[in-house]
Amino acid sequence: MLYQLLFDLHQYTDRLGWLNVLRYVPFRTIMAMLTAMFMSFFLYPWFIARMRKRNVGQSVRQEGPEAHFSKEGTPTMGGSLILFATVMSTVLWSDLNNQFVWLVLAITVGYGLIGFIDDYLKIRYSDSKGMPGKFKLLFQTLLAAVIFLYVYMDPNLPQEWLDIRHRLAMPFAAFENNPALLESAPWYARVSLPPWLYVAFATFVVVAMSNAINLTDGLDGLAIGPVMVNASTFLILAYLSGLVLFGINIPVYLKIPSIPMSSELTIFCGTIFGAGIGFLWYNTFPAQVFMGDVGSLSLGGAIGMLAVLTKNEFLSVIVGGIFVLEAVSVITQVASFKLIGKRVFRMAPIHHHFELKGWPEPKVIVRFWIISIMLALVALSSLKLR
Repeated sequence: MLYQLLFDLHQYTDRLGWLNVLRYVPFRTIMAMLTAMFMSFFLYPWFIARMRKRNVGQSVRQEGPEAHFSKEGTPTMGGSLILFATVMSTVLWSDLNNQFVWLVLAITVGYGLIGFIDDYLKIRYSDSKGMPGKFKLLFQTLLAAVIFLYVYMDPNLPQEWLDIRHRLAMPFAAFENNPALLESAPWYARVSLPPWLYVAFATFVVVAMSNAINLTDGLDGLAIGPVMVNASTFLILAYLSGLVLFGINIPVYLKIPSIPMSSELTIFCGTIFGAGIGFLWYNTFPAQVFMGDVGSLSLGGAIGMLAVLTKNEFLSVIVGGIFVLEAVSVITQVASFKLIGKRVFRMAPIHHHFELKGWPEPKVIVRFWIISIMLALVALSSLKLR
């Protein structure tokens, strides 16, 4: 919105020629990041006070660690401001003619709405269970499937996307962008799925990432740190996927998927980072506000969507390794208890296991952040190790 308005003005007078800087994605990314950050910084004090006045607080599950009982009543649904700051900043600074911008916003807002209903039910009935899991999963799957049916079936999208939309990119393996060279390329450079199967696969990636981040959101600042690391990583990947520099097609040079439309997703990634910084200021231990499902589900959907639209579905397993670990720990715990009657961990998700082993909460959080940063660096190294 702001981008279209100001960029058009520079054409009418020399005095506004400096607005030409808006054509550059890095500049708009920085501005969007700062916009989201300052929105969060200024709005959270008001939000926290409002939630406390209305007695809108977190319901702590009774089977959780005893140390968490003191967090009962802490203002929750703080993710709604992350969502607001992210969406508003993206709309202000992005090129709204880009379909990818609207697709990632649709998933983010849609999953945020599902999370909002879940949080509302928890608060309304003072019950940590909220919306039944099967209904939550159903709504997430339907929304993602409908969006991906458009993404992978619409023949009117740019040709560069049509050429590769059903193909898979393997981490640390070269990707062939030229359809004419596919027949002679190695198998890993031309792996493709039938359209219906790719829609199912992409839907799984988004739903799985959304729920994995939701499971991770159990300690003060634990989820938002890796979310910002993931957003920063996808910022780089999205920008490079659409970059042409001095006449050189950078994706072709790096042998990664060439997706010109993905450049605008760089701005969206920047807004997640900026909004996350503002939220972390108030969510760091001891938290003044919790994210809630409105934040974790929407951010998880956003990260999953970024992975699909930049063709980094498998690489997201490395980038989001912390989220994968949390989800696998829950699956392992449940499967082990049902099959052999024994628990693998003292408590799942795995961050509770380390708490019960005696690790202070801040130590668990910071160490998980460090691991997330290390995994992001491994993922980025794949840009050259091919």
